[in-house]
Amino acid sequence: MRVRKRKGAEEHLENNPQYVILNPEEAKGRWREVFGNDNPVHIEVGSGKGAFITGMAAQNPQINYIGIDIQRSVLSYALDKVLASNLPNIKLLLVDGSSLTNYFADGEVDLMYLNFSDPWPKTRHEKRRLTYGSFLATYEQILPAEGEIHFKTDNRGLFEYSLASFSQYGMILKKVWLDLHASDYEGNVMTEYEQKFSRKGQVIYRVEAQFK
Repeated sequence: MRVRKRKGAEEHLENNPQYVILNPEEAKGRWREVFGNDNPVHIEVGSGKGAFITGMAAQNPQINYIGIDIQRSVLSYALDKVLASNLPNIKLLLVDGSSLTNYFADGEVDLMYLNFSDPWPKTRHEKRRLTYGSFLATYEQILPAEGEIHFKTDNRGLFEYSLASFSQYGMILKKVWLDLHASDYEGNVMTEYEQKFSRKGQVIYRVEAQFK
């Protein structure tokens, strides 16, 4: 999600350390201590403006959620939603999704979400896609054995690419939705993009993929 640079975004993030972890490398291996409980840790890479992560945290108070984005302005908008929600089970990180092993120990993350990632449609940009093999290797390291990635997108090309990438990596495609909103799936929490695209009648794709 690309947005214009937001004035005061850096100060906004720095002034709310109760939600924004400014030195996440220091939390590596001790995220449950950071949250103050032993609940599972779920992360969303590319959290956008925070609709999904706050919605999930409200729906599942027994789970700790971490929203991750590389754009300072975007994360500052997510912080607005987190502050408004006043939920204790959310943290935010301003880091790159390719460097997650710097911030999470092996097997420390219980579940991972990728929602409406940049499709990087040009072939020369394939390695930037968050479902490319090198990213999957990073995710596998921080997830437990048989850990899962839950992926949603409106982009059919990226979805097809991701299904192939998961399969070629040796992952199991546990469940696949070719039209999520027309299915009987319950408990879906929408992102900002999902709300926008669904209003236009666009199909939303979803898959739950598991490492072996």
